Amino acid sequence: MTKTLAFVLYPGITPLDLVGPLQVLSALARIDPSFEVVVVGRDLTPLDTDTPLKLTPSHTFDQVAEPFALIVPGGTEPTLAALADEPLLSWIRSAARTAEVVGSVCTGSLLLGAAGLLEGRPATTHWGFRDLLGRFGATPVAERWVEAGPVLTAAGVSAGLDMALHLVERLAGEQAARTVQLLVEYDPQPPLGGIDWGSTDLDFFRPHARAMLESALADHPALLARLS
Repeated sequence: MTKTLAFVLYPGITPLDLVGPLQVLSALARIDPSFEVVVVGRDLTPLDTDTPLKLTPSHTFDQVAEPFALIVPGGTEPTLAALADEPLLSWIRSAARTAEVVGSVCTGSLLLGAAGLLEGRPATTHWGFRDLLGRFGATPVAERWVEAGPVLTAAGVSAGLDMALHLVERLAGEQAARTVQLLVEYDPQPPLGGIDWGSTDLDFFRPHARAMLESALADHPALLARLS
C-alpha cells in the first residue's frame, strides 16, 4: 500500500521550508516506491512565496484526504495571517486525525497549534516566534527539531532538512537515511561556522515579530489578543 507524504502549500510560504524536506522525502520515494510525495493546496493555482518564486500544488485538499504524513511549512507575515484561515486549518486538522506523522517547519508549527494539534506537547519553531507556541498549549523548546509522538516540529527554515532526514530514518531505517543524505549531499559547512546562540541578541527581532503579527491579524482582533 502506497504511503502518501503530503506537503501543505498556502500563499506566502518560505520556499526552503517546503522544498528542503520535499527534496529529502522525494529521494526516499525514489529508493522506496512504497512512498509517494505530493504537494497539496486548496486548488492548483500557482501561489506566491516570500521570494520571487511561485509554487504550484500537485494535488488539491479534496484529492488527498487521508495522507500517511503531512508536513506544514512556515513563513513570516503570510503564515501569521493563515492562523485565521479556517479552511486551511480544517484540512490540517482533518488530515491529522488519521496521519501517522504530522510535521512542520519553522512557523508552520503555529498552524499546527492553531489547528489544536500541539496541546500538551513540546514543540519548536523559528526562534523569533517561539514564545507564541505557548499560546496554543505547547511547551516551547529551543531545539533544531522536536519529536513528540506522531508530531515532528522543526525550527527555522534549514532545520526542516534535519527533521526530514530524521523522518526518513524513522520510516525506512538508518541505512536509507544515510543513503538519502548522500544523494542530496547534505553535509553543512557554513562559511561563517555555526550560530553562537549564547552570544546572539535575539531581542532585536521582537518589535518586528510584533508588527508582523499585528498586520497579519488586524481583521481578527480576538486571535491577535490571544497571541499578544
